[in-house]
Amino acid sequence: MKTAIIGLGVIGKVHAQVLKEQQVNVVALCDIKEERSQMIGERYFPDAQIYGNYVDMLDKEQIDIVHICTPHWLHAEMVIACLQRDINVFCEKPLCINEKEIEAIIQAEKLSNAQLGVCLQNRYNPANQYVKKYLKTEEILNGYGTVLWNRDKEYYASGTWRGKWATEGGGVMINQALHTLDLLQWFFDGSNFVVASTENFTLKDCIEVEDSAMAIFEKENKKFTFFATNGCGADYPVEMTLQTKKGWIKVFPDKVLHGDEIVCFDKKNKILSKGCYGTGHETIIADFYRCIQEKKAFWINGKEASKVIKMILAMYKSQGKQVKI
Repeated sequence: MKTAIIGLGVIGKVHAQVLKEQQVNVVALCDIKEERSQMIGERYFPDAQIYGNYVDMLDKEQIDIVHICTPHWLHAEMVIACLQRDINVFCEKPLCINEKEIEAIIQAEKLSNAQLGVCLQNRYNPANQYVKKYLKTEEILNGYGTVLWNRDKEYYASGTWRGKWATEGGGVMINQALHTLDLLQWFFDGSNFVVASTENFTLKDCIEVEDSAMAIFEKENKKFTFFATNGCGADYPVEMTLQTKKGWIKVFPDKVLHGDEIVCFDKKNKILSKGCYGTGHETIIADFYRCIQEKKAFWINGKEASKVIKMILAMYKSQGKQVKI
């Protein structure tokens, strides 16, 4: 199969490294800053064609899979462009940034002969897989999650699209905290209602989106609370705690505290780039390619990946009032 990458910034480099290690045939690289593509090409894929316009690339190259690693606001149009050409597409999070884009992407999936996969790689972490498997036979009751990180002015100055509603689609929730919220809704099998509040405590002179958010999600008689902020002095480990009928489960990136038992997991995959990305990129990308080769449905498609987007959009609407998701 022939692969292309659109967007060779921070996360695009991670995808390029994984694809090189998995010996994928990358035939084209695209970025509006062509020097980025050239650098990645020289390092990993010397025979790849270099493009500055993704439409030109899609029209000229014979491609089986495209990786989309661009800023948030470009995801929907690029996903749809690939699906309309029956090109399989693997998109970084978030899937998109508004409800109209969700509808358009799912419609494009229905009309396409190709597949869409979305990079929610933390679902592949061994600790999270362990918890999901346990919950198949044990009822979950309540829970909470926290993301306590730091993103400063320098971070937001690193890209003109960051910190703006029109291009990032939000702040800490749709960018840094999305993965943890997705894990919680995955463990709880979704949520029906939310009451939430968002605020910008530390970066009012820098960004127009939120740096902090608090939410209570509810489904029937089950609740989970969520808190996220970019305003900490440092990045702290993500935490999730779940209450079941048999007791508490505390979930960390590499271990699970299960009653009196501590279950530790070896990191089979190395950390690529930032530690907060986790170790799941290698596994999820390999699984997506396996599904394409075997002509099987990949499980994290547009419908599945849109669940957490709908929850985040409902949080933004809430501002202290209950909102249906």
